[in-house]
Amino acid sequence: MTSVATDESKEVLKGTTLEVYRFLLKSSKPVGTRELQRALNFSSPSIANYHLAKLEDAGLLKREMGGFTVCKYLLENSIKISRFLIPRYFFYAVFALTALVLELTVMRPMFLYQGYVFSLVVTAVLVVFLCYETVKTWRNGNL
Repeated sequence: MTSVATDESKEVLKGTTLEVYRFLLKSSKPVGTRELQRALNFSSPSIANYHLAKLEDAGLLKREMGGFTVCKYLLENSIKISRFLIPRYFFYAVFALTALVLELTVMRPMFLYQGYVFSLVVTAVLVVFLCYETVKTWRNGNL
């Protein structure tokens, strides 16, 4: 069940609250307060409860079977497949890398000419840029 993000919901997703939301996105079952406390190394369950309540008030979570689950997905830079969050740039990078490999193998002319070399350079720069953005999104944990 995917919903459109509101500005208020986006404002809540910062710092530790964003970490809690990402953890819940990756979980395949409802997560309780103590489980969240242990997983994210909070000093007490009240800290976990605070962030869960904050997300619930923003309409991003709902209580279900003794725990919390995500009811609204705010994924601008990522795609959720099963329990994995994959940066959108990853798919573009794979496409560009495939195009580069095809240019170097299948479409390789007998004699090098300017247009072919230019095409290779542009595709290679695109691959580097998209791989960089993918890694940056993965490390920063941007949604």
